[in-house]
Amino acid sequence: MPAGHLKFGQAGEDYAAKYLDSHGLKVLDRNWRWRQWELDLVCMDGDELVFVEVKSRSGSGMQSGIEALTPAKCKKLVKAASHYLSEKNLWERPCRFDLVAITGNSNSMKLEHIKSAFEFSDFMGGGNTAWQPW
Repeated sequence: MPAGHLKFGQAGEDYAAKYLDSHGLKVLDRNWRWRQWELDLVCMDGDELVFVEVKSRSGSGMQSGIEALTPAKCKKLVKAASHYLSEKNLWERPCRFDLVAITGNSNSMKLEHIKSAFEFSDFMGGGNTAWQPW
């Protein structure tokens, strides 16, 4: 990936973190990794743990940030989140997955925050159970 895209992606994550903080969410972790999986932002919203995927797009591409949250990406996020919960011993904590889609450029960014962008059961064949897979 060209360095300019990485720089814009980092700027997008910084912008998302500031936005979420200004809307009452506390950022606990950024770019948390376990093997090949990554969580962009992990936040607290009251007593709820929020896994936030940040998708930054320049607007010139064909796929929007929202469209980039594919079922395959959601499965990876669920896998990463389950390892995060195990590492931090937080399985009892209520959780959700949010998406922050950013379009624009380094000088002008538009942000869209989608709370509960997907449900665990949508991607793990769960039915009517809580999102935690136990």
